[in-house]
Order: sequence, then structure tokens, then C-alpha cells
Amino acid sequence: MPRRSAGILLFRRDPELQVLLGHMGGPFWARKDDHAWSIPKGEHDDGEDAEAAARREFAEETGHPAPDLLVPLGVVRGSKVLTVWAAEGDLDADAVVSNTFELEWPPRSGRLQSYPEIDRAAWLDLETARTKLVKGQLPFLDRLAELAR
Repeated sequence: MPRRSAGILLFRRDPELQVLLGHMGGPFWARKDDHAWSIPKGEHDDGEDAEAAARREFAEETGHPAPDLLVPLGVVRGSKVLTVWAAEGDLDADAVVSNTFELEWPPRSGRLQSYPEIDRAAWLDLETARTKLVKGQLPFLDRLAELAR
């Protein structure tokens, strides 16, 4: 069974269509920018409702509750089965505070370090978002653009 993940793509229309993305935290992504940003999302068990998981992960990764109204953007199958909803809203990207994860770093050092899942967030127009978002999530930008017309 492939792993499952769910998330929420927050968007706003002023001054133009923009999406809120998070730069992935940890040492693997620290020096990367292009294709190193993600929709706030996370894994869930097969038995867990994907929308409930998306709401939980949004809150954990942004420090803000998920918006009430969610519009499905569907599923993308890759290394994981990713289900995403869109939500129109606004929040201060500088106020995003993510939960953390532990990782042995440097590898085989025996030393666990804590890193934020998202080390920063930003509002990006769709053109810029296409260069920043991890490639497996790009179809959601096209689906959002269709929805927002």
C-alpha cells in the first residue's frame, strides 16, 4: 500500500492569485530553494479521514487553524497518494510557526537534532510557485488556477 498524505493549499486573490507555501525544514533542504517548497501537508493512516488529516497537518505546520470551507483539488499519485483541498484565506506568512521533527544529524553521529517541518512560509504568485513547489505537487497549482477563474 502506498503511503497517504493530505494537505490544504491556502490561496488569496489580492493583489493577484497567490498561494501559501512552506519551505521544507531540515538539513536536506537548507540550501535548496527551487522545488524545495511544499503545500502544508502530512501523512495519515489508511483508516483516518483525509480531510481531517489535512486540517490537522495545516494547523501543525502553520500554527493556525485550517479554514472552515475547503474545496477538493483531488488526488495526485506519486511516491505517495496526496489528497489536497483548496481554501481561500489570508494569514501572515511571517507568523507561521511549524511543529518539529527529530533527525539524526550528521548521519550516523548518534546525535538527534530537532528541525521545523516548515522553516519559513511565503505567499507566492503562481508563476513563482511553479519554480518553488516540489514537482510532484505542481498539478495542484493548475487545478487551483482552474477553480479560481
